[in-house]
Amino acid sequence: MQFFSIAQCVGYIAFVLGVSAFLQKSDRKLKALNASESLVYSVHFTLLGNPSAAACALISGIRSFLSLKVRSPYLAALFIVINVGFGFVFAKGVAGWLPVIGSCLATLAIFLMRGVRMRMVLLMSTFLWLANNILSGSIGGTLLEATIATVNSITIIQILRTRTQILEAK
Repeated sequence: MQFFSIAQCVGYIAFVLGVSAFLQKSDRKLKALNASESLVYSVHFTLLGNPSAAACALISGIRSFLSLKVRSPYLAALFIVINVGFGFVFAKGVAGWLPVIGSCLATLAIFLMRGVRMRMVLLMSTFLWLANNILSGSIGGTLLEATIATVNSITIIQILRTRTQILEAK
């Protein structure tokens, strides 16, 4: 495994964008940075030869950009159907379905949820992508998802603490 191959370096760029996304307390900023990270991730997985993950990441990037303007259960359903369709085309075995299921969970979160609930479902998605990245040999992706899980968990705790402090102050 080459730590500084083009594929791995693109993964490191996705890492920076992904960590930046989950440091945001603003849902809008999280979605915008997450969309950018997903598009870079698509290139990363293409270079690693993982078409299932590349397709899911590309769809996720488009989905996240659209979710900045639209909150629609119909659009969420459309993206889930697209993800599952690409899963049938590209997924090879159980491992190939990890990013598909992760992307479907993230789609539900991005289009239908807000705040802590959205971040909790995104955390479940993160664990599926983490397993995919380990199996794919993605250094930046593995670091990214492990860091996102940590950062997202910390942000969830901070939001809940702030909410509790506001309630206690009333």
